[in-house]
Amino acid sequence: MNMKHYLHSAEEVFSEVKSSAAGLTEAEAQARLERDGKNKLNEAKKKSTLARFMDQLKDPMIIILIVAAVISAVTGVIEGMQSGQMEFPTDVIIILFVVVLNAVLGVVQESKAEAAIEALQEMAAATSKVVRDGKLSHVKSEELVVGDIIHLEAGDAIPADARIIECATMQVEEASLTGESVPVNKKVDALTAGENGDVPLGDRKNMVYMGSNVVYGRGVAVVTGTGMNTEMGKIAGAIEAAEEGQTPLQIKLAQLSKILSFLVIGICAFIFAFTLITSEEGFSLTMALDTFMVAISLAVAAIPEGLAAVVTILLSMGVTKMSKQNAIIRKLTAVETLGCAQIICSDKTGTLTQNKMTVVETFCDNEELFATGMALCTDAEVEGEGVIGEPTEAALVYHALKNNLNKNDLKASYPRIAEVPFDSSRKMMTTVHTFGESIYQFTKGAPDVVLGRCKTAVIGGKEVPMTDEVRAVIAAKNKEMADKALRVLALSMKVLSAKPAEETSEALENDLIFVGLCGMIDPVRPEVKLAIDECKSAGITAVMITGDHKDTAVAIAKELGIIQSADEAITGAELDDISDEQFKEKVKQYHVYARVQPEHKVRIVNAWRENGRVTAMTGDGVNDAPSIKSADIGVGMGITGTDVTKNVADMVLADDNFATIVAAVAQGRRIYDNIRKAIQFLLSSNLSEVLSIFIATMLGFTILKPTHLLWINLITDTFPALSLGMEKGEKDIMQRKPRSSKDGIFAGGLGIDVLYQGAMVTALTLAAYFLGNLMSVNELFASGIISADLMMKIGEFPMTFLAVESEGIRAALESVAVTGHGVYDNVYELIHGNGMTMAFLTMSLSEVFHSFNMRSQRKSVFTLGNHNKWLFGAMALTLILTTAVIYIPFLADAFEFTAISLKEYGVCVALGISTVPVVEAVKAVQRAFRKK
Repeated sequence: MNMKHYLHSAEEVFSEVKSSAAGLTEAEAQARLERDGKNKLNEAKKKSTLARFMDQLKDPMIIILIVAAVISAVTGVIEGMQSGQMEFPTDVIIILFVVVLNAVLGVVQESKAEAAIEALQEMAAATSKVVRDGKLSHVKSEELVVGDIIHLEAGDAIPADARIIECATMQVEEASLTGESVPVNKKVDALTAGENGDVPLGDRKNMVYMGSNVVYGRGVAVVTGTGMNTEMGKIAGAIEAAEEGQTPLQIKLAQLSKILSFLVIGICAFIFAFTLITSEEGFSLTMALDTFMVAISLAVAAIPEGLAAVVTILLSMGVTKMSKQNAIIRKLTAVETLGCAQIICSDKTGTLTQNKMTVVETFCDNEELFATGMALCTDAEVEGEGVIGEPTEAALVYHALKNNLNKNDLKASYPRIAEVPFDSSRKMMTTVHTFGESIYQFTKGAPDVVLGRCKTAVIGGKEVPMTDEVRAVIAAKNKEMADKALRVLALSMKVLSAKPAEETSEALENDLIFVGLCGMIDPVRPEVKLAIDECKSAGITAVMITGDHKDTAVAIAKELGIIQSADEAITGAELDDISDEQFKEKVKQYHVYARVQPEHKVRIVNAWRENGRVTAMTGDGVNDAPSIKSADIGVGMGITGTDVTKNVADMVLADDNFATIVAAVAQGRRIYDNIRKAIQFLLSSNLSEVLSIFIATMLGFTILKPTHLLWINLITDTFPALSLGMEKGEKDIMQRKPRSSKDGIFAGGLGIDVLYQGAMVTALTLAAYFLGNLMSVNELFASGIISADLMMKIGEFPMTFLAVESEGIRAALESVAVTGHGVYDNVYELIHGNGMTMAFLTMSLSEVFHSFNMRSQRKSVFTLGNHNKWLFGAMALTLILTTAVIYIPFLADAFEFTAISLKEYGVCVALGISTVPVVEAVKAVQRAFRKK
């Protein structure tokens, strides 16, 4: 369609788009949607699976593993050439298999995370108010089609290009299209083309365009362009959703990965130099190859291959769980920040209360006139058996219904011909209606403001002057209602002689006749009181912000336990008299802000943040966007929130409930706790591997090979680490003070815990290796394979457990051939293989049982009431897989393991399970010191 809609009348546009003021039928809309496609801009093509796979291989730690595999392959080829037996090294196959598997898992996880994010975006998808089948309904913005009739009001994001057909002082911010930051006043009339036969985009005042926002007033428009056929579509050849930035924790882990990579290179260089200096034979190819194999082992040991994936998966799982609890996380950083929240600034209406306003008291001379005027001076509508619209206005329409006055009937009798929409700075709304030959104006709003515009009042069926006495009676009644925590609105009216020439406050909202007052209450949400109590025990300060009277705010805040005294409350006017410097010092005194403007919210947030407090701020209106953006955690309202506010929020509440924020904080703390548990578990494991390899190398033997370490890192450790993410929050999780946002990975003693726990597993692993050697020696001596003379030499060695590794005894053992023992050709290899198998099994079992310790950093695991079935399942699975790799022949041969005896297996189990009492003892000491 090439029509320039802004140059034509509304009737001509209707004809062009084949629609009418009554909108489209649902069937016609679906047909057009299938024909024209969704109202979405083209998205950039997603990365192919191959591209994602290659991205997984770019990680510095993975590159080191690949280099290790290449070195291992070269080493194997050279050794094969020397021995005359060419076999491709099993190490290389396993390392490359693990690298590929890790990359595949990364791609799968990335795809799942992307799908989860898309699902969350679907939950938070923008909707539009559309007339379909003659009824106003909410439809996903992406399902809009040309010809749809859309209703717009302040705070709405324009969902498509559209021609305005009704306009009530509507202003639209079009900076994203025109660069003009000043809102544009819109109108209905057709425009006149300039000399070039067109009108510049910024001057098309009877059009609204996708990507812009309504900041004032309201209007109705017919959609003329969707998707790529919009002005935004012309500008954006293709857009891509903004990539989710890494969380602070993920950034710190990425830095840790780089540090570990450099550490690996440094240790390998040290080992190479040490071996060269201490070698009596000097440099040789064999020495170089052996050193390279040690380097490979160290590379594998130091690199926590599964750490990044585990953290990402745990964050993803946490976000999904939170979405099921009505907290839709739009930015991953919010999960971490939630755990640090110290201040929660919350709107009162709908968040602390039920947002179901009900008129419970009126003060008027004529109830029918009052109810009629209040219902007409709203944008709420009767639909079926309910009322849709802003809660306060809906209450007024409900009140009229109770008085047998249906707004649909009133609208037919009193058609609206003009209006001045509600404005938070003006605190009033005015509508003008015809009734037969007469024209009536109704103005409702805050009693103090409306009363200030009244010259007369309706009392005793007559219009009387607004004397000081009459004003005092009305003011007293207003205070009486406000003292009961009622929201009070005043209604005034005026009889006009003609339709107003100007629809402005200055022209209409003066010389009014006072009609009456009504008191409404929005009941407190029953769950919020408990949530406030939970905040207190968690070291979180709850702050109420409202546009209501101070008296009303104080009454509700006291009921909820937010404040104890009215001295803790302040009004927006009082706040205006305090400088920013003074407010920074006084902000801790106030927990209730009444009669505030949206700009006050920014001051409140900034004052708390300047005091070093991590602050969450809720908001729903378009003017709340700056404060939500300024807060550490911006919280948008899913039900009453405007599109603009939701788009800048870090988290959206699907149920607009304060209790959901507190529950989200608890979840944020739980998720962060569990991630730290997984990090501690994985890093202590890697430290034990590095120490074991390093000590064994210094003593001149190999304790574990690269393939063994990869198995431990990716099989033994990963499943329990993921299961720790399923751990429920500890009972006191909301009885602790918020953690500092500046805390690093190793804060709270985690670094010390990693060190001693890594050293503990190292000691157990070395003990298992030496015990395995000795037990194997005794068994071989008993079977006659080791001679009495050789056994005597072993017994005479100063440190018996090291005798097997001494040069003379080792050479003697290597000279004794064996058969029928898998990959082992001589006695030394068999003894060493037995020790290595026991070391592997002990380290694996130590990690399995240590994961049980990690359920709490400081508490005894035996005092935790709940049971983590996922962890117990992971422990059982890991135990089965580890046992299988030792006893299934082809796997045992690939990993160069021996089928250890039941007695030896029992020794490994005993060593592994000893991690539990050791860590429990240390925790007890730590708890005792903390009490002191």
